[in-house]
Amino acid sequence: MAALTRAARARAALTRVPMTRAVRARAGRLPVAGGTVVGRVARGGLAGVGAAVVTALAQFALVMVVTRTFSVEVAGAFLTATALALMAAGVAKLDAGNGLVFFIVRARTAGYRGISGYIRAGLVPGLVAATVAGLALHPHLGFLAPALPVMVAADVLLAATRGFGAMRPTVVLDGVLLPTAQLLLVTAAAWLLTATPRGLSPQTWLGLAWAAPYAAVLVLAAAALRGHLPRTPYLPGTCRDLWRHTAPRSVAAAIQAVFQRLDIVVVAVLGGPAQAAVYAAATRFKVVGQLANQGLAQAAQPRLVRALADGELERARELYQATTAWLVVLTWPVWLGYALLAPWVLRLFGAEYGSGVPVALVLAATMMVATACGMVDVVLTAAGHTTASLGNLVTAVAATVALDLALIPAHGALGAALGWSGGMLLKNALPLWQLHRRYGLRPFGRHSLAALRVRTWAAA
Repeated sequence: MAALTRAARARAALTRVPMTRAVRARAGRLPVAGGTVVGRVARGGLAGVGAAVVTALAQFALVMVVTRTFSVEVAGAFLTATALALMAAGVAKLDAGNGLVFFIVRARTAGYRGISGYIRAGLVPGLVAATVAGLALHPHLGFLAPALPVMVAADVLLAATRGFGAMRPTVVLDGVLLPTAQLLLVTAAAWLLTATPRGLSPQTWLGLAWAAPYAAVLVLAAAALRGHLPRTPYLPGTCRDLWRHTAPRSVAAAIQAVFQRLDIVVVAVLGGPAQAAVYAAATRFKVVGQLANQGLAQAAQPRLVRALADGELERARELYQATTAWLVVLTWPVWLGYALLAPWVLRLFGAEYGSGVPVALVLAATMMVATACGMVDVVLTAAGHTTASLGNLVTAVAATVALDLALIPAHGALGAALGWSGGMLLKNALPLWQLHRRYGLRPFGRHSLAALRVRTWAAA
């Protein structure tokens, strides 16, 4: 009985952070003069954005290799399959990574007791879900299906390293190694298929080349986590604790994964693989906004959670406005340049892809509005409003699907872009209004310009 009581107290320590100033100072939680916390987020966020640029360029080059080597039908089928695989893996993760970040951050003052149990609890259900998804989708994914558990495991382990405060594994492995290796292997597969086309299925070889780097990322992520993971005893109830917190957000994360990739799949179903290829090529730079936002969110999320858990609303406001300013400064030039150069950029994929210029213009305008809202959903969930976040995502996905069904049959790729745009605007406007109503938080304010000063970065 005494042992169980001690275990319960240790678990409680992982979800409650002492509110005294002394404890927060010992844990490195209080900002010091010069904006150290914001400066550290700046450095971590900049690294994440840099990785997003590498990923975007590598993915752009990968799509260009595929579209210029193969017919528009083959390219469309391959890009649809990879989108479906990413969507399935995103659902199967069950948002365990963010749950682990939540618990690991709070376990610091408790000496990370029982944290290995939380990591196992986050890993096993995702592996089971990914295996089931791979079996169910094998007719559509082919050789991509066995990669789903590997993709999920790698993501969960990288998230755990972020919980320990290490951004480097995520930036290097997920942001640089993975997209670069995929580009090199897909290029090699395309050359091989062109040189010796007999007996080789393009979908099979391209799929293997695209999926193989995930295995290397998984091995290296496990090694990186092992270097941070302390040896602590197992605490009973860790699985229950983790999923009690994470389960509501898992549904929202699944819907988010569907929202990010559904458009290409719907275009392929309603408009055919050729339209899917045009749409995928024209929206390839969409990943810049998604990954830039993700890179900043990964750096800022633990500090936002701490600030809001401690009731430090002013610190949360500073982080939100600072990251929004960085997003706008770093991504708006990309969107403006893409809108201006779209007629020439899209022809790099081939003459058939010039019809995607209107899609590119819709994409650029929508992403400029979205980045001006900042990482608004991350702030909403960090404040504990996971149910509201789920409702927002459901509304956005429903709007996207309704618009897609209405517009794609008549307008093809442009209809899909308009449907995605409507959903994206809703996805950002709803949490923006909720944060302003509940906390008075706005994406821009007196902290915006201060975040861009050189001394803020130097203070990190």
